[in-house]
Amino acid sequence: MQFVLVGFSDLPNLQGFLFAVFFIVYIIILIGNFLIIVVTSMDPALRKPMYFFLAHFSSLEICYVSVTIPRILFNIEMQNRCISVMSCATQLCFFLIFGTTECFLLAVMSYDRYVAICNPLHYILIMNPTKCTHLAVFSWLGGIPVQIGQTCQIFSLHFCNSNQIDHFFCDIPPILKLACGDTSVNELSVYVVVTVVAAFPFILVLTSYSKIIATILSLPTAKGRAKAFSTCSSHLLVVILFYGSGTVADLRPMSIHSPGTDKLLSLFYTIVTPIFNPLIYSFRNKELIAALKRLLFKV
Repeated sequence: MQFVLVGFSDLPNLQGFLFAVFFIVYIIILIGNFLIIVVTSMDPALRKPMYFFLAHFSSLEICYVSVTIPRILFNIEMQNRCISVMSCATQLCFFLIFGTTECFLLAVMSYDRYVAICNPLHYILIMNPTKCTHLAVFSWLGGIPVQIGQTCQIFSLHFCNSNQIDHFFCDIPPILKLACGDTSVNELSVYVVVTVVAAFPFILVLTSYSKIIATILSLPTAKGRAKAFSTCSSHLLVVILFYGSGTVADLRPMSIHSPGTDKLLSLFYTIVTPIFNPLIYSFRNKELIAALKRLLFKV
């Protein structure tokens, strides 16, 4: 009827410190992404497709971390690590859906940069408001059927080994370890889904950036090359952070997953990456910084 999230219970003397760290990180992520949403929505100079997608990306980051961090804080504060099977399945499902949305949205944002740099004369026509809305809606909704199906498949298994999930949230590898019998079919299903919802968008990102880099290198002046690269460097850094950590965490064979390594890698792509994303976009984007100053000055 319920699982027990072991989390960081093996560090009893650090519970207060861990609570403070996670709470501060959560607040920073919320404030940073909320400011991006407000600035891109209110400043007329940022009424561009790039900032439209950035606002969606910041909204996604808030949703993404809200699936895991509040539960971590609750478990540490209340010292109650029990979670019902339904709550665990719900957490996993939303975590997978938002992760899929991030893959799709990163691909859409790379396509936007490709059109802006490689086809600037037709940029406004190609990335019109209707198309931008359709791409954003697809990014949010495209992975829902697949991830609901995968969640149902995992929780249709029988669990008899233990009810203790050696992790700080409900994730696929530690849950599969609790299942009875052979889980090879489920593991294969996980890899197929990862290929569809992560690898395919990543190929689109690579294709877009290969053409972007080729176009930038063909520009006649160094100033033009620097300006073109600055418009996509922030997004490229975010892509590297997200896919780099996600690839190491998700594409390892289940047999070599260890609780300690899983927790460390999960902390990186569920918490560390989201806290860096608003910083990367803010500090490397002069338009965004100028808009933020205008907003604060008005306030």
